[in-house]
Amino acid sequence: MTQKGPVQREMEDMLTAAFPDASFILSNDSAKHHGHAGDDGSGESHFSLTIEWSGFAGQNRVARQRAVNRALGDLPGQRVHALAIKASAPGEG
Repeated sequence: MTQKGPVQREMEDMLTAAFPDASFILSNDSAKHHGHAGDDGSGESHFSLTIEWSGFAGQNRVARQRAVNRALGDLPGQRVHALAIKASAPGEG
């Protein structure tokens, strides 16, 4: 199992604070993008997030993604090159 780096731990802390009682999986996909655009060599440039939170009920996909990006502040676009987000409310597929 790969150890989590400081950026991933920071992102997880921010998500936990912003989305109480959410369940999420934050995966570091950086190794798949080694040598590609946006790979800064840190090993923490590309992530994917699957998050389920009751607060997303009634929100469309764009609103949910904006909420996640807002919770992560300047990390996406600064220290994180790419973040794929799959956000849902409980009971959604």
